[in-house]
Amino acid sequence: MDRRRLLAKDRVRERLLQSCGKDTLIPLNDFARQWQEVRESVLQAVEGVGRSGWYILGREVAGFETALAEYWGLPEGAGVGSGLDAIELSLRALGCGPGDKVLTTPLSAFATTLAILKIGAVPVFADTDAYGLLDLDQCREILRSRSGIRFLVPVHLYGHALDMRGLQAIARDFDCRIVEDCAQSIGASHNGIATGTAGRMAATSFYPTKNLGALGDGGAVLTGDPELARMVRSLRDYGQNSKYRHDVIGYNSRLDELQAAILHRALLPRLPVWTARRREIAERYLGGIRNPALRVPGAPPGSDSCWHLFPVFVESGEKAEFRAWMESRGVASGEHYPIAVPDQPAMQSAAHELATPIETARRLCGSEVSLPMFPYLTEEEIDRVIEACNEWKA
Repeated sequence: MDRRRLLAKDRVRERLLQSCGKDTLIPLNDFARQWQEVRESVLQAVEGVGRSGWYILGREVAGFETALAEYWGLPEGAGVGSGLDAIELSLRALGCGPGDKVLTTPLSAFATTLAILKIGAVPVFADTDAYGLLDLDQCREILRSRSGIRFLVPVHLYGHALDMRGLQAIARDFDCRIVEDCAQSIGASHNGIATGTAGRMAATSFYPTKNLGALGDGGAVLTGDPELARMVRSLRDYGQNSKYRHDVIGYNSRLDELQAAILHRALLPRLPVWTARRREIAERYLGGIRNPALRVPGAPPGSDSCWHLFPVFVESGEKAEFRAWMESRGVASGEHYPIAVPDQPAMQSAAHELATPIETARRLCGSEVSLPMFPYLTEEEIDRVIEACNEWKA
């Protein structure tokens, strides 16, 4: 698109915003507001790393791993390069290899499935429930009827917690090795049980948009098993257990000292307050949005969600219209996720299986819209989001 058309499009959008008394677009997320609060703490953390002269796998990574594990209520944490790597290294540590089948969800960021594919394993997809979470009843039936599936990667999507006792029962009843994808669920729990604690290992991400997001990429593995943690630490560092001794074929997937220091010293201490604010915003949305043209399911029963996202659902085929309406009212929106993983073009040449029809997941892909959700939303902005939702089709 040429510059003149871009300028014309911007002028149209500006007129729309001004016509409804809004001169700024409420963003889906706002890192600039966060920076105003954390700037001094971040700069102090960076200064500390610079003074130390140690930039890779030093005291900052070790200190953050300890603090993160304590926050999560698990004995061991291992920082890695990304959330994708956290899943892949966890599966590798549990013995997953080429040809192994891994039961997982069709509704997630592509990284969840990509981690399985990178190992050479085969993702096996089951459908989701109406909240977008992996249907655990279907998983039980699949595992009961198919003895060859030894691994499960469930996702605590949108910040909602899956039934943790249900996951524990699956692990016990089917001797299933579970890696929980907790990239969106730090601080969430189900009936008092924290996400990440049902399986052998949990993987999380520090991508900037996450509830605990770094100023770049990063991830971590959480586990109650010191030997599994040791294996991940070896795999992330070229397969070394001691300098220049490589016992396995590993990766370069090390959480940077800088990111670890920023996460540990500037961001993790603020996470409880940020999570509480996300829950307040979610309660405002749940109490205020009363448009019958929108489905606002809230959190699943038993889930004390951390509200990484706030999804609403429209009728199939109306997503673009609703998103355009919200923008015209000065509200940004997002999509998580518009294409089911098995329907992605990349999957056409990748080995995978559909253990069940995935009609629920596909229906959610076609209808989900994410509203602004970040701790620095003002009360006036929340009111504007609710008003825009309620006025659609009114």
